[in-house]
Amino acid sequence: MAVAYPDAHAELDFTNPLELLVATVLSAQTTDVRVNQVTPALFARYPAAADYAAADRSELEEIIRPTGFYRAKAGHLIGLGEALVGRFDGRVPEALEDLVSLPGVGRKTAHVVRGNAFGRPGLTVDTHFARLMGRLGLTAETDPVKIEHAVSALIEKGEWTMFSHRIIFHGRRVCHARKAACGACLLAADCPSYGLAGPADPAEAERLITSDDREHLLALAEVE
Repeated sequence: MAVAYPDAHAELDFTNPLELLVATVLSAQTTDVRVNQVTPALFARYPAAADYAAADRSELEEIIRPTGFYRAKAGHLIGLGEALVGRFDGRVPEALEDLVSLPGVGRKTAHVVRGNAFGRPGLTVDTHFARLMGRLGLTAETDPVKIEHAVSALIEKGEWTMFSHRIIFHGRRVCHARKAACGACLLAADCPSYGLAGPADPAEAERLITSDDREHLLALAEVE
């Protein structure tokens, strides 16, 4: 995985902890690509926590509408701004227990922020991560917190954040939810779900890989 995704990273665009926190809240039930299309205007309009706290709800909803569930997300962002201003002097806290106390922030979002804005190791158990942990046979757990605890015992703590990035990259590019590219996967020889999660035929499988790094991934899987 390190050879396949040496530069794996958070695919949300951000320049500071607040921007990453907001972007991650918006990423629920949508793609990072869609969020990245919205955040330039959003971050320019609301550069500080106090700006979200004082935001006009209808204006905020209109800006984030393309991300879906925009009414609920607007409520989270306004509440987030109020909580940051009222309890943390307008700054994004680093502690896990503080982050998960914020509106719209669960363990997944907290670990994204801690790992990528503050350098604190954490496993980001999103849908891709959970799916791959099951397919690879690393855990039979389905609850995100239980998955996190089970996998954390298998991976060195200092590698948790990068491990999460690489697993998520692989889930987005190769081990898709509906049909995995099993026959074009570099993990095929060690995967108990090979041929069960998707086609084992290399020709059929390689058509399922469409990312920019397609040729690199196919070469690693030794697909001609």
